[in-house]
Amino acid sequence: MIDKLEKLKKRYDELTQLLSQPDVISDFEKYKTLSKEHHELSEIVELYNKYLETEKILNETKLLYRTTSDPELKALAQEEINSLQEKLKNLEEQLKDALIPKDPNDTKNAIVEIRAGTGGEEAALFAADLFRMYSRYAEKKGWKIEVMDFNETGLGGFKEIIFYVTGNNVYGTLKYESGVHRVQRVPITESSGRIHTSAASVVVLPEIEDVEIEINPDDLKIEFYRAGGHGGQNVNKVETAVRITHIPTGIVVQCQDERSQFKNREKAMKILRSRLYDKMIMEKEAEITAHRRSLVKTGDRSEKIRTYNFPQNRVTDHRINLTLYNLQEILDGELDPIIEALKLADKKEKLEQN
Repeated sequence: MIDKLEKLKKRYDELTQLLSQPDVISDFEKYKTLSKEHHELSEIVELYNKYLETEKILNETKLLYRTTSDPELKALAQEEINSLQEKLKNLEEQLKDALIPKDPNDTKNAIVEIRAGTGGEEAALFAADLFRMYSRYAEKKGWKIEVMDFNETGLGGFKEIIFYVTGNNVYGTLKYESGVHRVQRVPITESSGRIHTSAASVVVLPEIEDVEIEINPDDLKIEFYRAGGHGGQNVNKVETAVRITHIPTGIVVQCQDERSQFKNREKAMKILRSRLYDKMIMEKEAEITAHRRSLVKTGDRSEKIRTYNFPQNRVTDHRINLTLYNLQEILDGELDPIIEALKLADKKEKLEQN
């Protein structure tokens, strides 16, 4: 770790020198790039300098303890040594955390897609339960939710619902929710009282800006149609709903939430950019190594990640073997115990890789 920190400190000092040179100052793009790198390194270098200073004082205090014959001074030195060792240990932990590569998307807003899977109407009702769970969680976090598109069933479930979440560190928190969620309970449609198993998939995507991914307008097929409401009736007599097909990839997105055709098109493009970015990242990760697509790190959507068992009041996250017996509280938005445990497991794995 020290070798790595020394290299980062050396690079930080180089950047400090470069940023004062006239040819760099006059080149806006170069100056902007180097300034960003300098800023990113500043926190870890400041921590490392504190670590070195504390280590120096500790060594000096240990020398004093070994060489003095004054009992009172020796006792004071021992007390200081204990305090400095604890401080050094804390700084070491902070440095380990700082060395973990940061996901640049963590601070972004997120687009969440929930789709009913196996289980028919019961799966659609479960998808609605998940939407309610995330809505409650967002409310507790002070986030804002905006529904972008949905396909509702007769009993109030969702075959599909897509919503946009804005706030602080939304994607970095919700990204662990991507995957297949399974429910075990007696459906309201079941007359004999048998327990059924149904599923819904959750996809969490970071919001992607125009500058981050280019989309050729010629690659788009854009269609407008009338927005549909409950039971399929028209809620708008004007064709305001938008469906966009990205021809090269076959990705189709649609939005009907707004009464304005322009706003629906804008929202649909937001979803499309995020899906294309996600596709690009997934392909890149697959090329590098399958190991990097571990469940905790990427929320691999092909695997069952969590089970909600109603008869036992149990929720189990299968990625980290975490089981909690407060199902109703979790469905009411008390997700922090699960998400924090997933973040901790993710951090531990990254530390081991480092």
